Amino acid sequence: MTMNGHKARSVDVEVQLPETKVAAETTTMSGPLVTGRPDPKARYRMELLHVLLRLACVVTSVTALSFMMTAKQASTISIYGFHLPVSSKWSFSDSFEYLVGVTAAVAAHSILQLLISGSRLLRKSPVIPSQGQAWLIFAGDQAFAYALISAGSAASGVTNLNRTGIRHSALPNFCKPLHSFCDHVAVSVSFTFLSWFLLATSSVLHVIWLWKN
Repeated sequence: MTMNGHKARSVDVEVQLPETKVAAETTTMSGPLVTGRPDPKARYRMELLHVLLRLACVVTSVTALSFMMTAKQASTISIYGFHLPVSSKWSFSDSFEYLVGVTAAVAAHSILQLLISGSRLLRKSPVIPSQGQAWLIFAGDQAFAYALISAGSAASGVTNLNRTGIRHSALPNFCKPLHSFCDHVAVSVSFTFLSWFLLATSSVLHVIWLWKN
């Protein structure tokens, strides 16, 4: 009886050993899945998209700034048969000055971020090295995006008034004699809204990065 019991225990040990080995292999195989290690190619594509968005934002913000700062023209206007000289410049409007200030700040912010992220991408370092920096860039993009939408809305209101004039008054459409000025302003406002869209997209990418990390 004793010998049979000893053999039974030996069989149990031999049966349990393969199960322990399989369990160890399963634990080892599931390690990378648990850690959620990102795909290097997917990470590179995300970082490249981030750099391209910065480059596009630099182009649009500088374009908006350039067109607004070159918006000036002098001409004559006819009111009740009287030909009067008229001139316009972006600095005559507070809304246009606000747009110039905001787009200049956005251009400086975008150039700085482009230099930092571009140099890290060339060195094959993480473009966003930490969550703290990701939150900081996200907050900056959000603040500048709100400023851009505010400046673009204010400038578009003044531009629309220049094109339509004031109803039931002698003030006509100023954009007829000052068409070059109005065209420059319209292009500047359009690129301002485009810069806002790019910054908003960059913010979404940062949210995705924070969610995955």
